[in-house]
Amino acid sequence: MMILFKILAGLALLIFASLLSLLYEGIDRIFHARMQSRLGPPLFQPFYDVLKLLGKENIVPRRAVAWAFNGAPWVAAATALMIVLYVPMGSLQPILGGHGDLILILYLLGLSAVAMAVGGFSSGSVYSNVGAQREMVLMMSYELPLAVVIASLAWFAYRSGMPGDPFSLETYVGMSVWSVAGWTGSFGILGLLIALLAVVPAETGKVPMDIAEAKTEILEGLISEYSGRNLAMFKLAFSIRTLAMCAVVVSLFFPWSLGRLLGFQGVFFFVADFLFFWIKVLVVQVLGVTIIRTTFGRFKIWQASRLYWYQVGGLSLAGMVLLSLDVIL
Repeated sequence: MMILFKILAGLALLIFASLLSLLYEGIDRIFHARMQSRLGPPLFQPFYDVLKLLGKENIVPRRAVAWAFNGAPWVAAATALMIVLYVPMGSLQPILGGHGDLILILYLLGLSAVAMAVGGFSSGSVYSNVGAQREMVLMMSYELPLAVVIASLAWFAYRSGMPGDPFSLETYVGMSVWSVAGWTGSFGILGLLIALLAVVPAETGKVPMDIAEAKTEILEGLISEYSGRNLAMFKLAFSIRTLAMCAVVVSLFFPWSLGRLLGFQGVFFFVADFLFFWIKVLVVQVLGVTIIRTTFGRFKIWQASRLYWYQVGGLSLAGMVLLSLDVIL
């Protein structure tokens, strides 16, 4: 019965996350338009786009490797959805929570990006090939600061005696790292937070890191040959990756409980924390994605690579050093 319950709960959560990611994308587009003094699309425009694409024909280019071309969008969307199953939502435990969740999340994010690149390489298009190459270079660039952030937090959680597995998101939800760190450690955590927020646009394919798509340069890049249900899956994968990445940021750095603050108990406690969690995710998405893509223009691939290897990577290493000093001192 427990296995059946987890399967049903997981399916319900995946549907909920898919719909919520599209809703948040609609909010993102409205905020983006208003900051540019435009009216913007309707709130539910992402739903209309996906539904329209689901009803259209899939066209496979003659030069494409059909099985890889058709499979890549589904793998990209499925792996992005899997991340949601390992994220605690407020005071609710994750469906598949356990040991080493953060390591698995890193692999799922990487697999989703690799699946997109495989789809571009297998399409037989020059534009898609260039976009896939850019996606791989970008992924190799931001993986360094991302891995440093995760490893630093896990090491700090272990050395500071935080209860639970240092690689499990439940550990950081149960006890905030801010409450354990001293002054030196707090500055280190702040550096890691900024570094992780800098990675979010690249992980989610948003401006200024939408280099692999680049509409005005390579005509949508790695997805230029996609249509119909395959393109709908790619669009959904981008939305879900944005939601999942922001949810991970909230779980690591902003795990505070609204139900505990207001003194709620029972069902009201879980409902308040669940709603508060998704409000925090929306705030992180607006701050880490919407405002950034409105403020900056698209980077060149060498600029993005240098940024993540030197500035963001250096910031994450500085955060790691400050956390280490906090534990040692």
